[in-house]
Amino acid sequence: MTAKLTSSPCETPMIELYTAATPNGYKISITLEELELPYELKVLSFAHAEQKRPEFLAINPNGRIPAIVDDGFAVFESGAIMLYLAEKSGQLLPADAKGRSRVIQWLMFQMSGLGPMMGQANVFVRYFPERIPTVMARYQRECRRLLEVLNGRLADNEWLAGEYSIADIANYCWARTYKWPEVSIDGLDNLKRWMNMMRARPAVQAGLQKPAHLSPEQNQTIIETARKSLV
Repeated sequence: MTAKLTSSPCETPMIELYTAATPNGYKISITLEELELPYELKVLSFAHAEQKRPEFLAINPNGRIPAIVDDGFAVFESGAIMLYLAEKSGQLLPADAKGRSRVIQWLMFQMSGLGPMMGQANVFVRYFPERIPTVMARYQRECRRLLEVLNGRLADNEWLAGEYSIADIANYCWARTYKWPEVSIDGLDNLKRWMNMMRARPAVQAGLQKPAHLSPEQNQTIIETARKSLV
């Protein structure tokens, strides 16, 4: 991985996307695909801790993916990147104050709730070196509750914030992974309808292949690396 913070003035700047096959990473590749913005994919290897190398820390001091560099300007944190790209393009985020606020509310719902809780459920269900049933159940229940919140919102709304927006992309990228932490979506028919609509979008399909999903062997390597970091 080679991080570059500058581009040639003779070339049209292309957004550099530093990412990996994770829900937060797919949030950005899908957003870029939806906005039809040209970008260069730079996949980081967790197994080799490339996200901790100095050249990447110069882009994101927190050492996490995703991050982008747009004409020498670095942006990290997936929600911040989505807002930046939506504002840059004038799409997927309403211009009026109330519409904009509605999208940001549901984006923050994912950033502060659904993502962290599903992440913790993943840790204790898949990665933690010992199984602690009470802790696993606690996070699985909270994931289910948050998915129920989405289901309730979608009962009378085709999309989370009125028109299709970055809020839908952000929440879908985590909601679609419910099987990994073994969370049930039985009875959440509105959520299922919405996920089917998301899945049918060509840009979503394209974004979920950048980068491609991990093979079982690669997945096992990630699990083993994650377990080592937890002890």
